[in-house]
Amino acid sequence: MTPNPLLGVFLHSVGGLAAASFYVPYRRVKGWAWETFWLVGGVFSWLIAPWVVALLTVPDAVGVLRAAPASAIRGAFVFGVLWGVGGLTFGLSMRYLGIALGYAIALGFCAAFGTLVPPIVGGKLPDLMAHSYGHMALGGVAICLLGIAISGAAGRSRERETPVDPADAGKSEFNFGKGVMVAIFSGILSASMSYAINAGKPIAEIAVKRGVGDLWQNTPSFIVILAGGFLTNAVWCAYLSGRNKSYTDFAKPDIPAGLNVVLCALAGVTWYLQFMFYGMGTTQMGKLDFASWTLHMAFIIIFSTLWGIALKEWKGSSVRTKSLVAAGLAVLVLSTVVVGHSSNMQAAYEKERAAKVSSHVTAGE
Repeated sequence: MTPNPLLGVFLHSVGGLAAASFYVPYRRVKGWAWETFWLVGGVFSWLIAPWVVALLTVPDAVGVLRAAPASAIRGAFVFGVLWGVGGLTFGLSMRYLGIALGYAIALGFCAAFGTLVPPIVGGKLPDLMAHSYGHMALGGVAICLLGIAISGAAGRSRERETPVDPADAGKSEFNFGKGVMVAIFSGILSASMSYAINAGKPIAEIAVKRGVGDLWQNTPSFIVILAGGFLTNAVWCAYLSGRNKSYTDFAKPDIPAGLNVVLCALAGVTWYLQFMFYGMGTTQMGKLDFASWTLHMAFIIIFSTLWGIALKEWKGSSVRTKSLVAAGLAVLVLSTVVVGHSSNMQAAYEKERAAKVSSHVTAGE
């Protein structure tokens, strides 16, 4: 298959939009505790959606999974569990650092580890460093991290400018040291989604051999990966439900349970779409598919920031804060352009190399 980097970047942008938008329906759920609507939405995003999409796009999804090596199934599932732990601890980083600072640090480490570890472990880094397209791609990763840092600074500035309700005085749990440790832990484990997809590549290869289109080759892997994520989240939600007695939410007569389920389903399916499009995008990035995680993180922050602007969350902020928002967005957009260009450079290099090999073969004949 010939990579199409521009299509890859576009698919990653759609995935980033889905990731930045999935929580909007949850905001309209009424009368349910967080653990209730999170688990209901999770059933759709981690169990139902992966199977439905796989059955629609893979002729024999069950057969593909049965034929996959046990090591691939085990690796994808375990990394899925670890990714689930990272997602849960992400909330703690918000608790100790605030939304902006916690978001920036956690996603910064998530982007860095999720992007750089796979090529390092796979022994591909020396090859990347030997070519200009590899330098360009790594530069794009660095620019992305800078953009995340600027976006975090914008959020921190906004938090400082937001008046504190006197009733909430003294209730702050801000703890920089503890928060940074939790954010680093969360970022590293959240990057396990990138590792899980790499671990599931043998599953994708079997799917391709059985006639599955290249764009959909990662679909069977997500069945396994997200089952691991569901396990982590289900255990935690069950614990919270028992502790808070929120399991009674379903029996409350004054709660619009039907509408809540529909909203949770919408949120859950939208959440799944982020990784469906992410998985499709990785198939188009060629040797630089390791940079897909950086693109995913960048587009999440870009679209979440745009959502914040649309919802007027930055209204009343100072000129300095708004300037940081604009700068962060500009740098993140630049990072996606740089990574996309590096993919084009890599594709051109491979094309030129193939042409030389072909000419040598012809000359030899």
